[in-house]
Amino acid sequence: MWWGGRLRSGVALRVGHDGAVKPVPAEIAPAGDSRHFPGTLLPGLVDAHVHSALVDLGTVRAGGIAAVWDLGGVPSALEDLAARSRRYGSKLPRLRYAGPFLIAPGGYPSDRPWAPAGSWREIVSPADAGAAVTEARSAGATLIKVTANAAGPQLPEPTMRALVDAAHTAGLPVVVHAEGPGTVAAAYTAGADILAHTPWTEPLDDALLRACAARMTWLSTLDIHGWGDPTPAHEIAVGNLRRFLEYGGTVRYGTDLGNGPLPPAVNPREIRALQSAGLDPTQILTAMTETDSSEICWLPSGLDLTPAPFADLLATARVVDDAVNPRHP
Repeated sequence: MWWGGRLRSGVALRVGHDGAVKPVPAEIAPAGDSRHFPGTLLPGLVDAHVHSALVDLGTVRAGGIAAVWDLGGVPSALEDLAARSRRYGSKLPRLRYAGPFLIAPGGYPSDRPWAPAGSWREIVSPADAGAAVTEARSAGATLIKVTANAAGPQLPEPTMRALVDAAHTAGLPVVVHAEGPGTVAAAYTAGADILAHTPWTEPLDDALLRACAARMTWLSTLDIHGWGDPTPAHEIAVGNLRRFLEYGGTVRYGTDLGNGPLPPAVNPREIRALQSAGLDPTQILTAMTETDSSEICWLPSGLDLTPAPFADLLATARVVDDAVNPRHP
């Protein structure tokens, strides 16, 4: 993973296995690209939790996000968006998606007005799991999204486990929306790989946190709890995340974009919340990037790993494309 320097004959920065940021020579420009970028280059920044039906993805990309994970939507609409995002000159972030929410009959989010028709699929029994996963994968899904909400109907343990097993057989990780008492434990017991949110309804006990940290990745989504005016749920979530990280857990930056007044861009409030949970700037960059990124983001003023200005500085990132015209030396 690298960051820094300028296109052609510049110096980049790389995060080593020991977490140290080290200078290395780099020539990272496409062939024939003679533009020079004062400042810092980064791998493309990723928001690992968005809902494309509820936001304008073009605006998201203009705000510095090079790639997104859509975690619940209408499969045909997501297929179309993903195809458009792959076209040369596209102004959309690259799109990875889970397809529909897989839910208990009558379960979350089928009862929510924001969820468009076709964005969920009811799973009536363990025997239905294989077909549901096959349908999602055939529509281009590279993740499977399952919901567990204690306030409404939930999938029984054998059905959730059957979904996880079918997804893993297909080579797909499972993301679970776990909300309310018992739902994180249910997701863990079923073998899920990722939680769509840092748990926020109650502090988790140490044994469950240790178990989750050993096997699962959590998506942060801390700023949905107050959107800059932290609520008690925000404090619970930050506390759970801090302890999860202390036990060696892995977190990815995700905002649940579409859920309330979140900036359709790099969100400095989410970054500051990650800092409050114990991540330093280098760890946050790791949580926001992927090692196989084909996208490049640019920080015109350069990268400063000092904690205080880091969030606002990273919010100035822009995705590099043919329209980006930095000053020439």
